[in-house]
Amino acid sequence: MLAVLVAYSVAFTYWPNYEDQARRLDIIKEVNSQIGRTWTAGVNPRFDGASFAYVKSLCGSFEDLTGSSLPVKDIQALAPPTAFDSRTQWGSICPSTSEIRDQSNCGSCWAFGAAEAATDRVCIQTNGSTVWELSAEDILACCNTCGSGCNGGYPSSAWSWIRSTGVVTGHNYHQYDWCSAYSLQNCDHHESGQYVPCSTLPSFPTPACTKSCDKEATSYTTPYASDKRHSKTEYSIPNDVTKIQTEIMTNGPVEVSFSVYEDFETYLTGVYVHKTGQYLGGHAVKMIGWGVDNGTPYWTVANSWNQDWGEKGFFRIIRGVNECGIEASAVAGMFV
Repeated sequence: MLAVLVAYSVAFTYWPNYEDQARRLDIIKEVNSQIGRTWTAGVNPRFDGASFAYVKSLCGSFEDLTGSSLPVKDIQALAPPTAFDSRTQWGSICPSTSEIRDQSNCGSCWAFGAAEAATDRVCIQTNGSTVWELSAEDILACCNTCGSGCNGGYPSSAWSWIRSTGVVTGHNYHQYDWCSAYSLQNCDHHESGQYVPCSTLPSFPTPACTKSCDKEATSYTTPYASDKRHSKTEYSIPNDVTKIQTEIMTNGPVEVSFSVYEDFETYLTGVYVHKTGQYLGGHAVKMIGWGVDNGTPYWTVANSWNQDWGEKGFFRIIRGVNECGIEASAVAGMFV
């Protein structure tokens, strides 16, 4: 079970920590030296020079692995194909399936996983006739029942809020083509990345809930109150591989949570299996598909740590053993 995240102030955790840098290199060496390893570790620009306390501050999924606050969906399992990827299945009509967002210096993964999966699901469930980018900012800032904003929240509560209150449209930082763009800037920890260094940014408290569209969104004319988009249902998905697969290939990506350990942030490529390092916290992400790599079954997952991390923002994790609790936490909803 994921322990409730202890709030950490980003302002005091992102500075370079030389002890943690040495520890990171030891972890990378340990992972890469193992016989039969399924993944490769290294230094990602997203965390180069960062302390592990900073990584911990991004792991904002509170304990709710079973989605117990949501009804459990009765899924009649279908025979899944060997491999499935939402990007190839629906990407031509739903380009959001390939998007990677950036939660910045904020433990808002719980809101991102919900906004990203809901964005995909609206499009998929309407066969591409309805394309909305849904706002992680609106969920993060305005859902008072979801948790503690940048200090963490409950994915299941985010889905309940999307149904009951509704979420407005919104996209990434400085993308003002919808109502409410994410207000926290993309960042990396090292100058080799494509974004500004995280250490140059201020500490980010939870954004205020303004209940108005961005003043910069001059081409978007729908008022905030009228822009609310609601799902029809929200539910948890049983801890069953075939039922999770059936849900994804039938209705679209789902939000999942899992336990993050120190070795996870060093992931570069391959099929992740936890090998070493201390527990950092719970993290919420969007699961989009599955496959098999050299005999190792895996899930394909979109992270929210920008495209400079992992496999261009995505990662794969071993499937079928509930690795780090990832199969016990799936939540989603229907829009049609």
